[in-house]
Amino acid sequence: MANTPAPHTFSIPNLLTYARIVAVPLMVLCFFAEGTFQASNAARWWALAIFVIASITDYLDGYLARKWKQGSAIGKMLDPIADKLLVSVALLLLAAEGSIAGWSLWAAIIILCREILVSGLREYLAAVKVSVPVSRLAKWKTAMQLIAIGFLLAGPAGDTVIPLVSETGLVLLWISALITLYTGWDYFRSGMRHVTGG
Repeated sequence: MANTPAPHTFSIPNLLTYARIVAVPLMVLCFFAEGTFQASNAARWWALAIFVIASITDYLDGYLARKWKQGSAIGKMLDPIADKLLVSVALLLLAAEGSIAGWSLWAAIIILCREILVSGLREYLAAVKVSVPVSRLAKWKTAMQLIAIGFLLAGPAGDTVIPLVSETGLVLLWISALITLYTGWDYFRSGMRHVTGG
């Protein structure tokens, strides 16, 4: 008997999540469109457009899954992975082309380290059947990260339209890093109670 896909595997919410994962390499390819790694204005606008669309799917997939009651195990697994891929690759891309440099690299490092540590803790807690709910502040953290990265992707191209786009992006990146640090500590503290039995 042939295997059949699990219910909702190809639902619209899950398709949006898959699309967000596919958007990650497409965003990177924008910077290689001219044959070499180049952060031209055109590359920035295309990368920003893909990033914004992918960010919108981050809201839509969860909203539609709840509204249409199409939650699924694969969606629950892939949604945070897609989010982290989008943010992490965008930060690495921006660091490689120089929009994030110097002391601002620490903000990106804080964000990346938090995501790795929390993912490891979440994996352990899932194995022992413990769920730590996502706080409202953690959702704001994700939103702030996406907005900061959007400004930084626009970067010098955005500066030609509106002054201080690059600088605004760096300020927002530091704000999101501080929120990330706090939410990471809060999540880690809650999770460690289950690890240590305290």
